Amino acid sequence: MDAFFASVEQRDRPALRGRPVIVGGTGPRGVVSAASYEARRFGVRSAMPGFRARALCPEGVFLDGDLRRYAAVSARIREVFGEFTSQVEPIALDEAFLDITGSLGLFGGPRALAEALKRRVWEETALKVSVGVGPNKLIAKIACTLSKPDGLKLVTPDEVPALLAPLPVRRLWGVGPTVEAALARLGIHTIGQLVAYDPAWLTRLFGERRAASMMALARGEDHRPVEADQAAKSYGEENTFDADVSAREVISAALTGHAEAIAARLRRGGVRGRTITLRCKLATPRGERSSRTESGAEPVYPLVSRSRTLNEGTDDDALIRRVALALWDELALTEPVRLIGISVSKLERATGEQLELFRLRARRVQAPSPLGAAREASSVELTSMESVRLADVPSLEAPSDTRRQRLGGALDAIRERYGEAAISRAVRQVSKASGTSRIKAGSLTESGSAIDPYASESRRARPTEGGPAPGRVVVLDSEDRETDDESP
Repeated sequence: MDAFFASVEQRDRPALRGRPVIVGGTGPRGVVSAASYEARRFGVRSAMPGFRARALCPEGVFLDGDLRRYAAVSARIREVFGEFTSQVEPIALDEAFLDITGSLGLFGGPRALAEALKRRVWEETALKVSVGVGPNKLIAKIACTLSKPDGLKLVTPDEVPALLAPLPVRRLWGVGPTVEAALARLGIHTIGQLVAYDPAWLTRLFGERRAASMMALARGEDHRPVEADQAAKSYGEENTFDADVSAREVISAALTGHAEAIAARLRRGGVRGRTITLRCKLATPRGERSSRTESGAEPVYPLVSRSRTLNEGTDDDALIRRVALALWDELALTEPVRLIGISVSKLERATGEQLELFRLRARRVQAPSPLGAAREASSVELTSMESVRLADVPSLEAPSDTRRQRLGGALDAIRERYGEAAISRAVRQVSKASGTSRIKAGSLTESGSAIDPYASESRRARPTEGGPAPGRVVVLDSEDRETDDESP
């Protein structure tokens, strides 16, 4: 999708059409999530720090954005993709790979299929989409990028070498600022130069496995299959603070919010996780790297993390928060942090009784309404959420009791029916530096449904690792993005 977040805003708010619209970057450390093409003419790009975007485009319309609305639109677009193939691998809310090998005969070939797909997306959403068609994921992705905006580019296998040769090495997956700088020191700036370079020297510098992978991609070889309905490997939440933080009470409030959000997503996804990881970005930079959005350099902030694996999987926000806070205490950092986050991994399917909507035991609840029931339960839970240090907890790995599980289900039901703001913990809420286009498994869309990371086993027909590449791959993409969600 082209400039997805900004395009949705312009579609829904006619007064914004033709104006430079910038989603994200509204806070002191926010970054741009999406920029309309009117804003890009001023040099504004996604992942750019908000302060830089304001300097380049002072007349721009800066919006916080509405991720639930974007997710709902994204879900409708994925339904359109399903009209053309069942093999759809979503990469983000605005990007997906489609294996169309088995659909070509139905639509008269790859170009006809791509044209029909663009037309259907426009008919259903009034949004434009750029399409790249190629023999594998890498080529389809590059073709899509080169086709923007609102374009369609088809690359045949014979055209791959000529397409790749003049492109910068940064176009290859796995080539970030550090690797790009190392290659530049060898005089390698383009993919064509990389293909012609002595593999032995690359192996010495990067190791055999990485060098071989990089050379294969430079030749246009990519055997990764399109993985439809790929299950999430972890669930996480993080935020960048408006100002550097070291106070434990502020950290505790942030971890409470993150743990609550992760636990709700785990429950919606029907999974639990055993490994809890705390991730912090220190406030003092250590060195510089090539800028992700402009020429020049940007500071590098060190990341520190610590994990703990439980005996049993959990979807209990109280336990997740308690472990994360204990990990924070163990880190004993001597300097402030600018970012903090939690992730839960080593996922397993949840088992046991599922709470039906607002079904609570009558003998435990005096109030007749669902809100009254949850209010009584919530008061008990808040007591158990007091700040507790690791040494004060007899066992961090004790499984959640039935009462706590029922409480989590009741809170989920209230939010699904009345909205996310209907009920929350009595702590100061933290804000995100910017929205993300990544698909968060278990997140609610605007319509109240969840993005389910698990499909039925019968629908997960995946080629084996190292198997033949798909005959045709289509990528539908928004814009070149970076993975970091905060500005320097």
